[in-house]
Amino acid sequence: MELRNLSDDELLELFGQENVAAFEEVYNRYWLKLYSAAYKRLKEREAAREIVQDLFTSLWVNRAQLKIHTTLQGYLFSSVKYSVLNYKRAEAVRNAYSGSHQLVNQGFDNSTEEYINYKELKETFDAGVTQLPPKCRSVFELSRNEYKSNKEIAQLLGISEKTVENHITKALRSLRVNMDAVVVAFFVLLSYLKA
Repeated sequence: MELRNLSDDELLELFGQENVAAFEEVYNRYWLKLYSAAYKRLKEREAAREIVQDLFTSLWVNRAQLKIHTTLQGYLFSSVKYSVLNYKRAEAVRNAYSGSHQLVNQGFDNSTEEYINYKELKETFDAGVTQLPPKCRSVFELSRNEYKSNKEIAQLLGISEKTVENHITKALRSLRVNMDAVVVAFFVLLSYLKA
C-alpha cells in the first residue's frame, strides 16, 4: 500500500491500529510544516524542534485514546499553537523569577520603600510556590531555580516530559491567578529600578 497517496483520515485510521508506517507518514508529512509554524512564533530553533518532537511523542503514546474532532492538520497546528503559548508563559515567569534573584544579589541602592515593595512581592511569590502540590512544586523549582530542561527534570524524577510540562503549566496557572496584581507591581518596580 502506498501510504503517500492516502488521506489524513485514512492514515489516522491505520495509525489507530498501531500501524507504525502510517505514523511515520504523518510525521514526514507534517514535521517540517509544524516546525516552521513553531519557529515563526518563537524564533528559537531548539525550542521549536522540542515542541514538535513532544507533540509527535504524545501523539504516538496516546494513540489509543486519541480523539480528533477536527482535521488531523487542524489538530496538529492547534497543538503546536498551544504548546508555543505555554512555552512563552513559562519563559516569562522564568525570566521574571530570574530577574528577582538578580535584584536580590545586586542589592538595592534605592529607597527603603522600593526595597519593601520588592520584598513583599518576593514573599508573595515564594508563598505561592510553597502552596503548590509537592510534586508540582518540585518540578517548578527544578525548572526555575536550577534551570533544568524538561528532559532533565523528567529523567531526574522518573516521569515523562509531558508530565513535567503539565506540572509547569499547572504551577504557572496557579501562580498567575494568585499573582496578577503583584506581577504588575513587580514590572513597574523593575522598570523604575532600571531607569
